[in-house]
This record gives sequence, C-alpha cells and structure tokens, in this order.
Amino acid sequence: MQQVKHLLAAKGTAVFAVAPEAPVYEAIKQMAEKNVGALAVIRGSELVGIVSERDYARKVILKDRSSRDTPVADIMTASVVTVGPDASVDECMRLCTDGRLRHLPVLEGGRVVGMVSIGDLVKATISEQKETINQLESYIVG
Repeated sequence: MQQVKHLLAAKGTAVFAVAPEAPVYEAIKQMAEKNVGALAVIRGSELVGIVSERDYARKVILKDRSSRDTPVADIMTASVVTVGPDASVDECMRLCTDGRLRHLPVLEGGRVVGMVSIGDLVKATISEQKETINQLESYIVG
C-alpha cells in the first residue's frame, strides 16, 4: 500500500506558499504561475492555513471584493486537515472525500514537507489497481 512519502518521492516536495498578509492577487498569480490549485499559508515556518482557487471564487469574486486589497488571511481556510508522510493513500482519499478537500498539506515535525492533491491520490490509486490487475492476470494465465 502506497504512502504519502512515496507520492512525494515521485512528484517532489516543493511547497508553494504565501504569507497571510499577502494580497489575494499575489496568491492567485502564484497559483497560475505554478499551475497549482492551492497554496500553503505560512507565517515564519508555521502552517496557519491553506488558500485555494475555491476560496478565491467564493470569498472574493462572489462577495465583490478586491483581490489586490484583500489579505490572504481574510479568505484562507484556517482549520487545515493535514497528514504525515506515513499516511496511506487510502486514508488520504477518505479524508478528501469526507471533508470535500482537494489538497492535503503534509507535515513532519510541525513543518510542511509537501502537498498532495486529490489528483495525486487518484493517480496513485489507479496505478496500484493496474498493478493488482496485472498480477492477477499473470497468476491466472500461469
């Protein structure tokens, strides 16, 4: 069974982050440049939230706020669900499904060491299922 640390080893451990006092515009710009849907919100070395495209759409656009004048802290999700490197892909899938989440920051020793998305988890699940199918086919064929 795959664990988060295996996903991070394959995709990399780059963590894209923004400060809570940064304007939302800067966060959205960084998401577009990095082609990601969410950023960790970090003060110093502490994870204080997560901000996503969904937060932007619901808390800036729909409320007719200015992305250049609104700080990230005003729209971020502060109660972040996190996982450790040893968490299983299945456990992460359950967290994402139950919490309607798309991104899970990975913490180790209180530090953000990576981020996994629902896309990463689905890809890993499909890969694992293909491997199981191949093994079963080999066993049946002999």
